[in-house]
Amino acid sequence: MNSPPLIGVAGCGAMGLPMAENLLKAGFDVWGYDVRPPSEFGAFHSRMIIDPIAFTSKIDILISVVRDIKQTDDLLFDDQGVMTRADHPKTVVLSSTLSPRYVVEVEKRLDGQATVIDAPMSGAPYRAREGTLTFMVGGEKDHVTSLQSAFDAMGDEVHHMGPTGAGAATKVANNLCAAAGVVAVRRALAASKAYGIAQDDMLAVMRSSSGSTWYGDNLDKIDWADEGYDPTNTMAILEKDVSSFVDALSGTDTLTPGPFEEAVLDEIRRMEPLQK
Repeated sequence: MNSPPLIGVAGCGAMGLPMAENLLKAGFDVWGYDVRPPSEFGAFHSRMIIDPIAFTSKIDILISVVRDIKQTDDLLFDDQGVMTRADHPKTVVLSSTLSPRYVVEVEKRLDGQATVIDAPMSGAPYRAREGTLTFMVGGEKDHVTSLQSAFDAMGDEVHHMGPTGAGAATKVANNLCAAAGVVAVRRALAASKAYGIAQDDMLAVMRSSSGSTWYGDNLDKIDWADEGYDPTNTMAILEKDVSSFVDALSGTDTLTPGPFEEAVLDEIRRMEPLQK
Protein backbone atom coordinates (compact mmCIF):
# COMPACT_ATOMS: atom_id res chain seq x y z
CA MET A 1 0.00 0.00 0.00
CA ASN A 2 1.34 3.42 -0.91
CA SER A 3 2.14 5.78 1.96
CA PRO A 4 0.23 9.08 2.02
CA PRO A 5 2.04 11.99 0.37
CA LEU A 6 3.98 14.45 2.49
CA ILE A 7 2.78 18.03 2.15
CA GLY A 8 4.96 21.11 2.48
CA VAL A 9 3.56 24.59 3.07
CA ALA A 10 5.91 27.36 2.01
CA GLY A 11 5.13 30.80 3.39
CA CYS A 12 3.78 30.17 6.88
CA GLY A 13 2.40 33.65 7.54
CA ALA A 14 -1.06 34.74 8.60
CA MET A 15 -2.67 32.43 6.02
CA GLY A 16 -0.10 29.68 5.48
CA LEU A 17 0.48 28.75 9.12
CA PRO A 18 -3.18 28.09 10.03
CA MET A 19 -3.57 26.20 6.74
CA ALA A 20 -0.65 23.96 7.74
CA GLU A 21 -2.03 23.56 11.26
CA ASN A 22 -5.43 22.50 9.93
CA LEU A 23 -3.82 19.98 7.60
CA LEU A 24 -1.91 18.53 10.55
CA LYS A 25 -5.08 18.43 12.64
CA ALA A 26 -6.78 16.48 9.83
CA GLY A 27 -4.07 13.83 9.93
CA PHE A 28 -1.80 14.90 7.08
CA ASP A 29 1.97 14.64 7.39
CA VAL A 30 2.72 18.32 6.80
CA TRP A 31 5.89 20.42 7.08
CA GLY A 32 6.46 24.13 6.86
CA TYR A 33 9.08 26.36 5.28
CA ASP A 34 9.63 30.05 5.88
CA VAL A 35 12.53 32.49 5.96
CA ARG A 36 11.76 33.28 9.61
CA PRO A 37 13.19 31.14 12.45
CA PRO A 38 11.12 28.15 13.73
CA SER A 39 10.78 29.79 17.15
CA GLU A 40 8.24 32.22 15.65
CA PHE A 41 5.73 29.48 14.79
CA GLY A 42 4.45 28.44 18.20
CA ALA A 43 3.35 24.83 18.58
CA PHE A 44 4.11 24.17 14.89
CA HIS A 45 7.81 25.03 15.34
CA SER A 46 8.95 21.38 15.39
CA ARG A 47 7.59 20.96 11.86
CA MET A 48 9.32 24.00 10.40
CA ILE A 49 12.31 23.28 8.14
CA ILE A 50 14.77 26.12 7.66
CA ASP A 51 16.89 24.59 4.90
CA PRO A 52 15.23 24.70 1.46
CA ILE A 53 17.19 21.65 0.29
CA ALA A 54 15.96 19.56 3.24
CA PHE A 55 12.43 20.89 2.72
CA THR A 56 12.48 20.01 -0.97
CA SER A 57 13.71 16.46 -0.46
CA LYS A 58 11.11 15.73 2.22
CA ILE A 59 7.85 16.65 0.49
CA ASP A 60 5.74 15.27 -2.37
CA ILE A 61 3.25 18.15 -2.61
CA LEU A 62 4.21 21.81 -2.32
CA ILE A 63 1.59 24.37 -1.31
CA SER A 64 2.98 27.86 -1.90
CA VAL A 65 1.43 30.70 0.10
CA VAL A 66 4.17 33.29 -0.39
CA ARG A 67 3.38 36.97 -0.96
CA ASP A 68 3.78 37.67 -4.68
CA ILE A 69 5.37 36.77 -8.01
CA LYS A 70 8.91 37.65 -6.90
CA GLN A 71 8.68 35.46 -3.80
CA THR A 72 7.14 32.67 -5.89
CA ASP A 73 10.00 32.89 -8.39
CA ASP A 74 12.50 32.87 -5.51
CA LEU A 75 10.84 29.81 -3.98
CA LEU A 76 10.46 27.78 -7.15
CA PHE A 77 13.34 28.79 -9.41
CA ASP A 78 15.75 31.31 -7.89
CA ASP A 79 16.96 31.84 -4.28
CA GLN A 80 15.43 28.70 -2.76
CA GLY A 81 15.07 26.93 -6.10
CA VAL A 82 12.76 24.20 -4.83
CA MET A 83 11.80 23.11 -8.36
CA THR A 84 15.35 23.20 -9.75
CA ARG A 85 16.49 20.20 -7.69
CA ALA A 86 16.37 16.62 -8.88
CA ASP A 87 14.19 15.50 -5.97
CA HIS A 88 11.63 18.29 -6.31
CA PRO A 89 7.96 17.72 -5.38
CA LYS A 90 5.77 16.34 -8.14
CA THR A 91 2.77 18.55 -7.40
CA VAL A 92 2.86 22.33 -6.99
CA VAL A 93 -0.20 24.09 -5.60
CA LEU A 94 -0.01 27.87 -6.01
CA SER A 95 -2.26 29.35 -3.32
CA SER A 96 -0.94 32.91 -3.53
CA THR A 97 -3.00 35.49 -5.41
CA LEU A 98 -1.14 35.76 -8.72
CA SER A 99 -1.86 36.84 -12.25
CA PRO A 100 -3.24 33.89 -14.26
CA ARG A 101 -0.76 34.75 -17.00
CA TYR A 102 2.08 34.13 -14.55
CA VAL A 103 0.53 30.84 -13.36
CA VAL A 104 0.46 29.55 -16.94
CA GLU A 105 4.10 30.63 -17.34
CA VAL A 106 5.06 28.57 -14.27
CA GLU A 107 3.41 25.52 -15.80
CA LYS A 108 5.31 26.08 -19.05
CA ARG A 109 8.62 26.50 -17.21
CA LEU A 110 8.12 23.21 -15.38
CA ASP A 111 7.34 21.57 -18.74
CA GLY A 112 5.63 18.46 -17.38
CA GLN A 113 8.13 17.87 -14.58
CA ALA A 114 5.39 18.55 -12.03
CA THR A 115 1.64 18.99 -11.91
CA VAL A 116 0.70 22.64 -11.42
CA ILE A 117 -2.57 23.53 -9.72
CA ASP A 118 -3.55 27.11 -8.95
CA ALA A 119 -5.68 27.21 -5.82
CA PRO A 120 -5.86 30.73 -4.38
CA MET A 121 -8.20 31.12 -1.45
CA SER A 122 -10.48 33.76 0.01
CA GLY A 123 -11.53 34.40 3.58
CA ALA A 124 -8.80 36.34 5.45
CA PRO A 125 -6.75 34.96 8.36
CA TYR A 126 -9.72 34.43 10.67
CA ARG A 127 -11.24 31.94 8.23
CA ALA A 128 -7.85 30.31 7.66
CA ARG A 129 -7.76 29.67 11.42
CA GLU A 130 -11.33 28.34 11.36
CA GLY A 131 -10.59 26.09 8.37
CA THR A 132 -13.44 27.68 6.40
CA LEU A 133 -11.59 29.16 3.42
CA THR A 134 -13.03 29.25 -0.10
CA PHE A 135 -10.69 27.80 -2.74
CA MET A 136 -10.84 28.71 -6.45
CA VAL A 137 -8.98 25.98 -8.31
CA GLY A 138 -7.52 25.60 -11.77
CA GLY A 139 -6.06 22.37 -13.15
CA GLU A 140 -6.94 18.99 -14.60
CA LYS A 141 -9.97 17.53 -12.86
CA ASP A 142 -8.28 14.28 -11.76
CA HIS A 143 -5.41 16.18 -10.19
CA VAL A 144 -7.78 18.53 -8.37
CA THR A 145 -9.87 15.60 -7.14
CA SER A 146 -6.77 13.91 -5.72
CA LEU A 147 -6.25 16.92 -3.46
CA GLN A 148 -9.87 17.28 -2.37
CA SER A 149 -9.30 15.94 1.15
CA ALA A 150 -6.48 18.44 1.69
CA PHE A 151 -8.65 21.32 0.49
CA ASP A 152 -11.45 20.08 2.78
CA ALA A 153 -9.08 20.26 5.75
CA MET A 154 -8.39 23.93 5.06
CA GLY A 155 -11.70 25.18 3.70
CA ASP A 156 -15.40 24.54 3.40
CA GLU A 157 -15.85 25.44 -0.28
CA VAL A 158 -13.79 24.26 -3.25
CA HIS A 159 -14.70 25.54 -6.73
CA HIS A 160 -13.01 23.88 -9.69
CA MET A 161 -13.06 26.68 -12.27
CA GLY A 162 -11.33 25.06 -15.23
CA PRO A 163 -7.76 24.46 -16.51
CA THR A 164 -4.57 25.81 -14.98
CA GLY A 165 -4.88 29.56 -14.55
CA ALA A 166 -8.65 29.57 -14.12
CA GLY A 167 -8.40 29.61 -10.33
CA ALA A 168 -6.10 32.62 -10.43
CA ALA A 169 -8.34 34.39 -12.94
CA THR A 170 -11.32 33.85 -10.66
CA LYS A 171 -9.42 35.06 -7.61
CA VAL A 172 -8.15 38.32 -9.10
CA ALA A 173 -11.64 39.15 -10.41
CA ASN A 174 -13.10 38.35 -6.98
CA ASN A 175 -10.46 40.48 -5.30
CA LEU A 176 -11.22 43.44 -7.54
CA CYS A 177 -14.74 43.37 -6.09
CA ALA A 178 -13.33 42.96 -2.57
CA ALA A 179 -10.94 45.88 -3.04
CA ALA A 180 -13.69 48.08 -4.44
CA GLY A 181 -15.76 47.16 -1.38
CA VAL A 182 -12.96 48.18 0.96
CA VAL A 183 -12.64 51.54 -0.80
CA ALA A 184 -16.41 52.11 -0.79
CA VAL A 185 -16.83 51.21 2.89
CA ARG A 186 -13.94 53.45 3.94
CA ARG A 187 -15.45 56.34 1.96
CA ALA A 188 -18.90 55.71 3.44
CA LEU A 189 -17.52 55.62 6.99
CA ALA A 190 -15.59 58.85 6.41
CA ALA A 191 -18.79 60.50 5.15
CA SER A 192 -20.84 59.21 8.10
CA LYS A 193 -18.23 60.54 10.51
CA ALA A 194 -18.42 63.97 8.86
CA TYR A 195 -22.19 63.93 9.50
CA GLY A 196 -21.69 62.88 13.13
CA ILE A 197 -23.02 59.34 12.65
CA ALA A 198 -21.34 56.68 14.80
CA GLN A 199 -19.35 54.10 12.84
CA ASP A 200 -21.04 51.12 14.51
CA ASP A 201 -24.46 52.55 13.71
CA MET A 202 -23.52 53.07 10.07
CA LEU A 203 -22.10 49.54 9.78
CA ALA A 204 -25.23 48.05 11.36
CA VAL A 205 -27.40 49.72 8.72
CA MET A 206 -25.09 48.62 5.90
CA ARG A 207 -25.08 44.99 7.09
CA SER A 208 -28.86 44.81 6.89
CA SER A 209 -29.33 46.74 3.66
CA SER A 210 -28.00 47.22 0.15
CA GLY A 211 -24.66 48.52 1.49
CA SER A 212 -23.69 45.05 2.72
CA THR A 213 -20.15 44.00 1.75
CA TRP A 214 -17.71 41.30 2.89
CA TYR A 215 -15.36 43.92 4.30
CA GLY A 216 -17.98 46.03 6.07
CA ASP A 217 -19.89 43.02 7.40
CA ASN A 218 -16.72 41.46 8.88
CA LEU A 219 -14.77 44.57 9.80
CA ASP A 220 -14.36 43.46 13.43
CA LYS A 221 -13.03 40.04 12.37
CA ILE A 222 -10.59 41.09 9.66
CA ASP A 223 -7.11 41.45 11.15
CA TRP A 224 -6.05 44.21 8.75
CA ALA A 225 -9.37 46.08 8.55
CA ASP A 226 -8.10 49.33 10.10
CA GLU A 227 -4.80 49.53 8.22
CA GLY A 228 -3.74 52.45 6.10
CA TYR A 229 -1.67 51.82 3.01
CA ASP A 230 1.93 50.78 3.58
CA PRO A 231 4.12 48.89 1.07
CA THR A 232 4.74 46.16 3.66
CA ASN A 233 1.21 45.49 4.93
CA THR A 234 -2.01 43.82 3.78
CA MET A 235 -3.31 46.94 2.05
CA ALA A 236 -0.29 46.62 -0.24
CA ILE A 237 -1.32 43.02 -0.92
CA LEU A 238 -4.75 44.36 -1.88
CA GLU A 239 -2.99 46.74 -4.28
CA LYS A 240 -1.00 43.81 -5.67
CA ASP A 241 -4.20 41.81 -6.19
CA VAL A 242 -5.85 44.60 -8.19
CA SER A 243 -2.65 45.00 -10.21
CA SER A 244 -2.79 41.25 -10.91
CA PHE A 245 -6.33 41.72 -12.23
CA VAL A 246 -5.05 44.51 -14.50
CA ASP A 247 -2.29 42.19 -15.73
CA ALA A 248 -4.83 39.44 -16.37
CA LEU A 249 -6.96 41.79 -18.47
CA SER A 250 -3.89 42.78 -20.47
CA GLY A 251 -3.71 39.19 -21.69
CA THR A 252 -7.23 39.13 -23.14
CA ASP A 253 -8.49 40.23 -26.54
CA THR A 254 -11.93 41.41 -25.44
CA LEU A 255 -11.37 43.54 -22.32
CA THR A 256 -8.73 46.04 -21.29
CA PRO A 257 -8.00 47.82 -17.98
CA GLY A 258 -9.74 51.15 -17.60
CA PRO A 259 -10.40 54.11 -15.30
CA PHE A 260 -12.25 51.97 -12.74
CA GLU A 261 -9.22 49.82 -11.92
CA GLU A 262 -7.01 52.92 -11.86
CA ALA A 263 -9.37 54.66 -9.43
CA VAL A 264 -9.46 51.66 -7.06
CA LEU A 265 -5.66 51.45 -7.08
CA ASP A 266 -5.36 55.19 -6.44
CA GLU A 267 -7.77 55.04 -3.49
CA ILE A 268 -5.91 52.08 -1.94
CA ARG A 269 -2.57 53.87 -2.23
CA ARG A 270 -4.00 56.99 -0.53
CA MET A 271 -5.77 55.10 2.24
CA GLU A 272 -5.22 56.30 5.80
CA PRO A 273 -5.65 54.11 8.92
CA LEU A 274 -9.26 53.76 9.99
CA GLN A 275 -10.07 55.92 13.00
CA LYS A 276 -12.76 54.24 15.08
